[in-house]
Formats: sequence, structure tokens, C-alpha cells
Amino acid sequence: MAPAPPLVMATATAVALVLLLSCVAVVAKECTNVPTQLSSHTVRARLQSTPGAEEWRWRELFHDHLNPTDESAWMDLLPLAAAAAGSAAATEEFDWAMLYRTLKGGVGSSAARAGAPPSSSFLVEASLHDVRLDPGDEVYGRAQQTNLEYLLLLDVDRLVWSFRRQAGLPAPGVPYGGWEGAVVELRGHFVGHYLSAAAKMWASTHNGTLAGKMSAVVDALHACQQAPANGGAGYLSAFPAEFFDRFEAIQPVWAPYYTIHKIMQGLLDQYTVAGNGKALAMVVAMAGYFGERVRSVIQRHSIERHWTSLNEETGGMNDVLYQLYAITNDQRHLVLAHLFDKPCFLGLLAVQADSLSDFHANTHIPIVVGGQMRYEVTGDPLYKEIATFFMDVVNSSHTYATGGTSVSEFWFDPKRLAETLTTENEESCTTYNMLKVSRHLFRWTKEIAYADYYERALINGVLSIQRGRDPGVMIYMLPQGPGKSKAVSYHGWGTQYDSFWCCYGTGIESFSKLGDSIYFEEKGGKPALYIVQYIPSTFNWRSVGLTVTQQVKPLSSSDQNLQVSLSISAKTNGQYVTVNVRIPSWASPNGAKATLNDKDLQMASPGTFLSVTKQWGSGDRLTLQLPIGLRTEAIKDDRPEYATLQAVLFGPFLLAGLTTGDWDAKAGGAAVSEWITPVPASYNSQLVTLTQESGNGTLVLSLLSTAKATSLTMQPHPEGGGTDAAVHATFRLVPQGQVAPPTGERRHATNGTAATATLASALIEPFDMPGMAVSNNLTLAAEKGPSSLFNVVPGLDRAPGSVSLELAARPGCFLITAGAKANVQVGCGPGFSLQAASFARAEPLRRYHPISFAARGARRSFLLEPLFTLRDEFYTVYFNVGA
Repeated sequence: MAPAPPLVMATATAVALVLLLSCVAVVAKECTNVPTQLSSHTVRARLQSTPGAEEWRWRELFHDHLNPTDESAWMDLLPLAAAAAGSAAATEEFDWAMLYRTLKGGVGSSAARAGAPPSSSFLVEASLHDVRLDPGDEVYGRAQQTNLEYLLLLDVDRLVWSFRRQAGLPAPGVPYGGWEGAVVELRGHFVGHYLSAAAKMWASTHNGTLAGKMSAVVDALHACQQAPANGGAGYLSAFPAEFFDRFEAIQPVWAPYYTIHKIMQGLLDQYTVAGNGKALAMVVAMAGYFGERVRSVIQRHSIERHWTSLNEETGGMNDVLYQLYAITNDQRHLVLAHLFDKPCFLGLLAVQADSLSDFHANTHIPIVVGGQMRYEVTGDPLYKEIATFFMDVVNSSHTYATGGTSVSEFWFDPKRLAETLTTENEESCTTYNMLKVSRHLFRWTKEIAYADYYERALINGVLSIQRGRDPGVMIYMLPQGPGKSKAVSYHGWGTQYDSFWCCYGTGIESFSKLGDSIYFEEKGGKPALYIVQYIPSTFNWRSVGLTVTQQVKPLSSSDQNLQVSLSISAKTNGQYVTVNVRIPSWASPNGAKATLNDKDLQMASPGTFLSVTKQWGSGDRLTLQLPIGLRTEAIKDDRPEYATLQAVLFGPFLLAGLTTGDWDAKAGGAAVSEWITPVPASYNSQLVTLTQESGNGTLVLSLLSTAKATSLTMQPHPEGGGTDAAVHATFRLVPQGQVAPPTGERRHATNGTAATATLASALIEPFDMPGMAVSNNLTLAAEKGPSSLFNVVPGLDRAPGSVSLELAARPGCFLITAGAKANVQVGCGPGFSLQAASFARAEPLRRYHPISFAARGARRSFLLEPLFTLRDEFYTVYFNVGA
């Protein structure tokens, strides 16, 4: 979401706009992100200088991709020819009369859809009402539950406060803060997202409390729309209509149509997903109101004036209006949708020009999504070509290893991503919308590449934005610079009630519809099912009377295979249907295996579907064994000096190194398995946090390491486990065997007695540096010789369960502390505090994720864990593997 003016970053780039497939006409138009910063080299200037010629060029421009209905409407929207014919006022009246005659029935809906592809040619997503995620799943099930908890926390009166205030109705309570604040121009956008998210979450869970909340929001908004202050004309917003006066006058205002899109989409989802008929009537009324506003702008000024205003962010207005048209068959909705197809941007894509640089990403991705919906409802092939080219360009030139795109909300030079790694990468909204693009393309084409992309972006881009199990704590950007943290960026983590950024809205939607892209149906005489994501879930395939239950064995870094089991049961005699299961491109063909009822099947190649056609019945079981492994992937930068900058992936999971900026790996051209090794699950049993009590609370032994120095210190006990402080306060005590009890010089000179307990010799390995150890001189060592051994002895303070750490190479010398944030030192002989040399063994503040790896670096080792599991830790996702 672009920030409020004048803070928005604007780039005015002159581009050539051509939309004819036959390319017989070219019109120059500046396509920007801020309408108030256009130069004089606009279409308006050209029209004023040579109106007759340019008008006909515009007619030619759109002729080849208008359907029979909206073509005549478009032609009647051009006032210049009317002016040439005589009285401007009289002719404009005639033009609009012609327009409305066309809209009200001059051409029927069958003609409008004459070019549309048959519905059976597209896959149909399984209804969220029929998909249930496994509530015990620690990834998707947990993410869905965390989001549900947040939706239930939100208060109806606070959500609709600004709508009621704008409508002149009593507004109990207080409004929320952040971008929903009472004076923020974007207020109301999150409420639209809430309606969409609530509808989809209710469909996914049928939670009764949520159903009541979302119905109450719709009822409250309906009362606002009907209030006398809104004149009964269909207007509904949390801000006054004066915002649109400024928008139409090309004056600064913060994206009012962006918010209107969210409200309309939320209401439409309440109708299509949750079955609320009142919501549909409200959307239709809003479309009528804004259709009249757009008509007035074109009548009073020109169609180019309207297009100029589209350089402000308008969200997916074209998308929601095309969806509305698919329901109502009202030609006015079709024409209005096309009026929000930003031609200066879609035109570039139509002629396959990679000119995304300097465009605000999330302003324009929704426009492509709207174009995809136009293809679905009209059959216009140009918009399919636009979406296909757009996806190819973004994926090949502007995408990070997460599957996400954008830096500081913008696209920059293609295949020049190495210099864009920062805290401000991958606006979360862009990932949400790119998933829509890929999902449409998959439904149209059944191409595995789009499903593979969806999997990658969902795992690494969407799951990464939630902060563990904390409801309502999400991020705006996903940092990808070396040594960055999700918690340390321009926005950082949001809060439950005082953020409400654009990415909060798309976030709550994303986690409400995690089940919408697992299963797709192919309708028609030969029904088929496509299973394209590996997410533990159950699908009630109502049309054929089958239930599909998907189980996925939790992965660990030691696993060589992803194991999936599909159990199919029939309510009656099962139908003869085809089940297609995606074999992802990341899977290795070596060792891949599929069985049906324990009998081997001929395995499909990676990047294709395994298809099984049979009469399915209760007890059928299809299993997959998909070899999964490590690989590196170069950043999308075609300059030779950045060829060694690479990310590490385990199947679809992007691995992040827990490091504060040291990104030099020690690959040296070796196979990835030679410098990256799994962290065994058994290591978790050896983890510990060592604590001491002080007057100000509990302190923890911590290792602070930089490129220049390493020090052991005592730090305040961290509040949670997902922090860098928790990482630094966790150690692995690696047993090295037993040693003899202390005698002679190893007596505890401080109290004159000798310890009689058997000692354990151990290495002290930092949690985030597997394979390295703290040496007796308190530095880090990769070699595990005698100088890195410590004897773990009963605490010198004789407290139950306490331990002291004796240097194995220097008997009688112990690690001693000197208080909070002071470096740990070595104390020998009498003279030091027994308490200072004693630690309590506490539960580790951090544990290894099941998917954890140790990577050998040039100067130190790294712990690699899935990016989506990290919270506040500092991490690196791209490594220099040429070191």
C-alpha cells in the first residue's frame, strides 16, 4: 500500500502505450503512481492539439479487445467527437442516452459473453465449506487457529465506528488506531478485509461466534448506507464523499477507491461465501453510486481525465466489478469494471514490455488480477496473455527466493536484485495478490509451475508474516538483507489494535483461506480432482460422493522424503473418477514412489501430475514418497559479480541463517550436502540455558558474537523464546565422557573441601553455531580439542541442581560472573564468589526446529532454519557461496 500523500514515492516515467494486437496505432501516455505528478506529455495534451486524429486512434486502440456490449459503451464515452458534431451539451446527452440504452438491454448478456471460454475449461476451487484443515497440524492448522482468535478479538462497534460517525449515526465506544484511526484518510479499508476474512474463516470453520460478528458488521454498514446523511444513493464509506471530489480533481488524497474496493469485496464475499443477501444489494447500490461518479467525470472532462486519476492506487476495483457482473449480468457493471482497467499499465504488458521498474507493485498487481477476471467473464484472450506475461516477468526478474517481490513497495531494475536486499523487501500485500495471479493461471492451464510458485510463496511469504501463536501480530515487510530481523524494520511487528496496515487486511484474509487452493475440481462428464498442495486436511467431494483425507508426515532435516497419504472413502458406491496429484518440480526422481492400496504405481516425473483413474471406494489409500533435498538458488541478478549470492532451500522451504550479518559460506564449489548437514532431533535433549539470580531479577549466560569479537556475558532473562536474546542464551552441552573426581590441586580452595561427585566433560556449543565450541580462553573454536573442554561439576554454591563450569585444561579454574551485562571471566583458586561461579540449569529458551541444518561458513558456522518459523531473530537468507 502506498503511503499517504505527500510521502508516497513517485516516479514519472514516460512510456509508450499500445494495445492493438495488430499494432496499427500508438499513443504516448505517462503511467505513474501519483496522478498529481504527471508532466505535460500526456494524452490530454495530444488530444487537445489534434483531437480528431487522436480520438480515432483511441477508438482503434480498444476496438480489438472490447466485447460486443461494452464496445459501444466505450465509444459513447469519448466526448471529443460529440463536440465536433455540434452542441456539446446536446450531444453529450445523446451519447449517455445511447450508453444507457445499450446498458439496459440493447445487447443481451449472451452476446457479452459470446467470447467467454466454456466454464468447464477452468478448474474450480473446492469450496471452503468442504475443506477442513487438520486442527492438530502445527503449521497450517495452527496458523488458521491463531487468525481465528484474532478475528474473534475484534469488536464490532470499534470496527464500524468511523462508518457510523460519517453517516451521522450514534457511534458507541472508540475507534481503533493505526490506519483505522478516526482522522486517517484510509480508514475503513480494514473493515472490508475483515468482512472477506470473516466470510472465508466462517466457511473454513463454521464458528458460530464469528458468524454473529460478521453479520452484525454487515447490519451496521447497511444502516450507515441507508442513513439520511448518505442520501440513500448507495454511498458507503468511513470517510466523506469529499475525498472523491479531490480524487476526481487530481488533488492529493489517500487512495479512496482502494478503500471502496475493500468494502465492496468484503460485502461481495459475505454474499458469495457466507450467503448474506443483504450484502449483495449493498454492493449493487455502491456500484450504482460510483458508476454515476465516473460517468460524471467523463461527461464533464474526458475519459483521459478518468484514466489520469487511476494513477492513484485504486486496489482491485476492476476485479470486484467483474465479479459483480458475473452475478448480476448488469452491463453497467461490466462497463464500469473496464473503466478501471488501467490502460497505460496493461498496455505495456499487452505488447510484452518488461517495464515494471519504478511502478508501485501493489497498486498494479490487483489491476492484473482484475484483467484476469475480465478474461473469465468475457473470454477476451488479450487479458490471458497479459497475465501470463506479467507472471513470467515478475517471476523471472523481480522475485526473491521467498516467491515475493518489491523493495520499499516498488519494482526496480529487472534482474538487479542483489543491491535491493534490505529490511523493506516483499510487502506482504504483494504476495497476497501474486498468489491470486498464479492461482488463476493454474486454474486455466493446469501448469505445475504455477502451483509450485503458489506453494513457495504461501510457505515462505504468507506463513512468515505471523508472529508464532500471537493473535493479531503481523508484519508489513519481509526483510531479506543480511543480518536483518522481522522485528527491526520501518514498521516491525504490528499490534492487535493500533496498526491495521494494508498488510493486516491481506494477512487476515490469507490465514482465513488457507484451504482454498489445496483441491481443485474439473467439472463435466468426466469429473476429476487435482490435489496441488500438501496440507493436512479433509475434502468433502460432494459432487461425486467421496471424502479425501490428506495426511502429511511432519518433516525433519534428516528426512530424505516427504511422505503423503491420501485416504479416500465413499458414502455409497464410489464413482469412476480421476485423481491427479501434483509431483512438485523440487522433488528428485530418484527414489520417488507411489502406491495404491500398497501396490506400486508407475511414478510420474517431477513437474507433472500423477493421475489415477478408478472407481474409488472406502478404504482406498494412495501414498506418495517424494525425495526432498537441499539446493541453492542464485539471486535474480545477471551481473557476474553476484553469481555466488545464493539462497538455500529444502524442497519448498527457504532456510534462513541465524546470523547478524556474516554471510560468507564455505562452499568452495562443493556439493551442498558437503557443507550443509542436518541437525539431529536428539540435539534438543542436550540444550540448556544457564541462569543466575541477581538483585534485579534472573540473568542468563549469553554468547555475543560479532565479526570482530566474541564474549560471554550475563544478560537479563529474555521475555520470550523467539528473540535473538533467547538464541544467544541457549547452549548445547555436548558430553565428552566422564573424568575422575577432583583431588589435590583441583580441590575447591574456596571452602577447603573436595568435590566427590563424578564429573562430566562437555563442549559448550552455541545454539546458533552448531559444530563450534567455546574454548577455555573464552573465544570460539572450530577445533574441538582439550582446550575446548569444560568439566560440568556440582555447583560450588552447593545449591540443589546447580552446576559450575571448570576449565578442563586448567583444573581449579572456573567461569565466574560479575553481574548484568558484564563479561564472564575465569577465576582460579580462592578469592572469588562461589555464587558467581554457579549456575542453575534451566529449560532452554530456544529449541531446534525439526527442519534445522548446520552450514559451514568461512569464519563461523550457521544454524539454518525455515524462514517462516522465525520471529524476532536476526537472520540472513542469501549467502556468498563462493567464499
